[in-house]
Amino acid sequence: MNDCIKIGNHSISKESGTYVIAEMSGNHNMDFERAKEIMYAAKESGADAIKVQTYTADTITLDCDDPCFQITQGTLWDGTTLHKLYEKAYTPWEWQPKLQKIADEIGLDFFSSPFDFTSVDFLEKMNVPAYKIASFEITDIPLIRKVAKIGKPVIISTGIATLSDIELAVNTCREAGNNDIILLKCCSAYPTPYEDINLRTMVNLADTFNCTVGLSDHTMGDTVAVASVALGAKVVEKHLTLSRADGGVDSAFSMEPAEFKRMVDSIRIVEKSLGTVTYDLTAKQKAEREHARSLFIAKDMKAGDVLDENNMRSVRPANGLHTKYYDDLLGKKIKRDVSLGTPLSWDLIDFN
Repeated sequence: MNDCIKIGNHSISKESGTYVIAEMSGNHNMDFERAKEIMYAAKESGADAIKVQTYTADTITLDCDDPCFQITQGTLWDGTTLHKLYEKAYTPWEWQPKLQKIADEIGLDFFSSPFDFTSVDFLEKMNVPAYKIASFEITDIPLIRKVAKIGKPVIISTGIATLSDIELAVNTCREAGNNDIILLKCCSAYPTPYEDINLRTMVNLADTFNCTVGLSDHTMGDTVAVASVALGAKVVEKHLTLSRADGGVDSAFSMEPAEFKRMVDSIRIVEKSLGTVTYDLTAKQKAEREHARSLFIAKDMKAGDVLDENNMRSVRPANGLHTKYYDDLLGKKIKRDVSLGTPLSWDLIDFN
């Protein structure tokens, strides 16, 4: 595991903030101007990166109506074929250099998920800073090997993967000499039921594979994404659209800009609250500690009177002796007259 993985101008490490990726996917609805607007919305919402997908219907599947190419798994896209779906969902390749240029201008990292060798070659000509292996491509070992050999960070979603699938993908990267691996806990259900996300598995991924980990999240809302940061996610990926009401292949489980911004803001709050392991008190805590309990005289007393449970009490504030001396002081005499509200101190005690 590399202690620090660099993507564009961002460094991803244990000490860094969470790297937030806005996934455009097919939410552009085949409208270049809409694609641009999604990028601007990503930037304004606090994303660090915009991710697209680089394929055509012909590079990702076959134009075939046989039963195995029909979508019938109870998804949002049932009733069509894989080829017809991807004809509507793909991001035109001629857009991508233009979108990359806009991303550079507004300060977003731009990269993509390739789906075959030709898309990798295309993206390398663009010099993208990282590669994302989509969940359904985790079993495409030749593709992973080709990407890994380039030497750039490889982000791998695990949405349909078994443990052995993940192990094979990670080992393929490492055998190619690439240790800049980020594993994303993911569940390829759209949207994902909360009870299926199993966030604790993300923690186990980090321990099992000694990798940086994160979350590619298809649940509704931001709760799961924010919770993942508290559990150690260093990368969070969410789909972004301008409005779910506009429709589109992925709109139903995508965030709108205001929702995305609220998620990012919440993530940043969680990062601040996680802090570091420390038992040092802040300045405010030190000031408030002045109101802690300590031992005080609870009744007017004369010199020679004996301290007991009625005239000595543990109360706020902290001006008197520590309460740990309470039992030691019971039965001791007072050297001089004292009034109610006097903080106990050693010079008041007669030890003779």
